[in-house]
Amino acid sequence: MNGTATPILSVKDLTVSFDGFKAIDGLSLEIARGELRAVIGPNGAGKTTLLDIICGKTPRSSGSIHFKETELTKLQDYEITRMGVGRKFQTPSVYEDLTVLENLEISYPKKRGVLGSLFFMRNAELEESMREVAGAIHLENHLRTKAGILSHGQKQWLEIGLLLMQDSELLLLDEPVAGMSAHERDQTAELLRRISHGRSIVLIEHDMEFVRKIADHVTVLHQGKLLSEGSMDEVQADPRVIEVYLGV
Repeated sequence: MNGTATPILSVKDLTVSFDGFKAIDGLSLEIARGELRAVIGPNGAGKTTLLDIICGKTPRSSGSIHFKETELTKLQDYEITRMGVGRKFQTPSVYEDLTVLENLEISYPKKRGVLGSLFFMRNAELEESMREVAGAIHLENHLRTKAGILSHGQKQWLEIGLLLMQDSELLLLDEPVAGMSAHERDQTAELLRRISHGRSIVLIEHDMEFVRKIADHVTVLHQGKLLSEGSMDEVQADPRVIEVYLGV
């Protein structure tokens, strides 16, 4: 990353242990503002655990995580979300009994909390924001459709839309194209490249063709440690990556 730019996310000497097993072992990395970073590696490498720690789902054993100027490891998960860190899990988590429009509306920050829900009124600004987000996630023609009857890929897009409605500055995406058709993967690549302008994205992915299409930078994890980092061409040519991941 640019040495003169302040990273939006800085992970330093991060370790998390489960009953003596180090799922993350002394990991350090930085994510630049506006960067689209892919994190890859074999199963058990610590990829999902890393996202869990960043978003406050799993406590760290040692080390630090700074989002802009704030130490995240001292905050609760909801406080991290309110700071602008949004998380999408492997399985889409949307309100299936609500329409696409209602899902987007309920994610609007001003509706958070009891008082926000009681006294909130939809206005023209919110209507415009919801329609813009729906267009960005390819669901502009499904605003009145209940989320439960969307395809798997469309549910994945809707969950990304919920993060956009929250105005998250850092998006953590766990396998966003899992289960998608080839056409949906292409649409998702275009979607992520477009929404990365003005925000940073960290994604875990096993689809190397997809990673090559979108990632600015690739981090390879193995046994909780940083194995390799660089462009897709650089990490694919790294003998260590070929041995533990790409060669199997």
